[in-house]
Amino acid sequence: MKAFILERYGKKSPLRLGEMPEPELREDEVLVKVHAASVNLLDAKIKSGEFKPLLPYCLPLILGHDVAGVVVKVGARVRRFKPGDAVYSRPDDFRIGAFAERIAIREDSLALKPETLTMEEAASVPLVGLTAWQALVEKANLRAGQKVFIQAGSGGVGTFAIQLAKHLGAFVATTTSTANVEWVKGLGADLVIDYKKEDFESVLKDYDVVLNSQDNATLVKSLRVLKPGGKLISISGPPDPAFAEAMGLPWFLKPVMRLLSSGVRKKAQGLGVGYSFLFMKASGSQLREITTLIDCSAIHPIVDRVFPFEETQEALAYVETGRAKGKVIVRIE
Repeated sequence: MKAFILERYGKKSPLRLGEMPEPELREDEVLVKVHAASVNLLDAKIKSGEFKPLLPYCLPLILGHDVAGVVVKVGARVRRFKPGDAVYSRPDDFRIGAFAERIAIREDSLALKPETLTMEEAASVPLVGLTAWQALVEKANLRAGQKVFIQAGSGGVGTFAIQLAKHLGAFVATTTSTANVEWVKGLGADLVIDYKKEDFESVLKDYDVVLNSQDNATLVKSLRVLKPGGKLISISGPPDPAFAEAMGLPWFLKPVMRLLSSGVRKKAQGLGVGYSFLFMKASGSQLREITTLIDCSAIHPIVDRVFPFEETQEALAYVETGRAKGKVIVRIE
């Protein structure tokens, strides 16, 4: 099958279009013909080698963490899917590979595609949808009437998280650039701060939840906008000890995770607020919950650009610029 292949780590190492063996199908997996995949910063970070300590992939590697397509074959123990089903997924770590014509996905990480979405729209959802769900629903237990600060409102996670938080009944504040202020308000944000003109720390106060996706300086400032007992959930680090336990990292990495986050956890403790790191996990059951919200029009995905399969490298470069509004898609079928 045709695939875009990473042969060596490095920021300047290009993906190469070539032939790879079709993935081996395990008993609990489904073979999917890929129609569309979305491109995430996570792909760029893995390509650069930034995630090697946490995700030690063997090369050559096919990247791609979001997929929508059609089932062509199922493993012996698969019961929920059959050939011909239109599906979508964020494949499990170490089973990624959406930048290809076919991919094998664990049954428990797969869901039927929302009926109201095209393949391209569906491919934009899993990673950002699951990230927003696990941050706001699982970790934060966000409730109606609470206040949440979602950083980078025009980004992939931000556009989805704003809509989910509004569906949950929260008051939503976010940041974006001057050009996107009105556009982000249209997603449902109650308070939009133009980061080029204002410092969010001087505007926000007594928030229940912060979803942090920016650098360490922004994280530290974000701790100070929380009310006592508030929660900051970071998807950009630093990793914490709970993450090390959940990932089952080797014993020698656990003290490293503890050390990396010790400063932030100490600051949070001093302010009487909570800090936790989220590394999103695949989940077909949560995708089914998200599908319901999409099909009843509570949430709609935001797609910035669609690239042809042959331009996957260009799509990745575009994502790395940080200028995308919503998600960037590669059309494969």
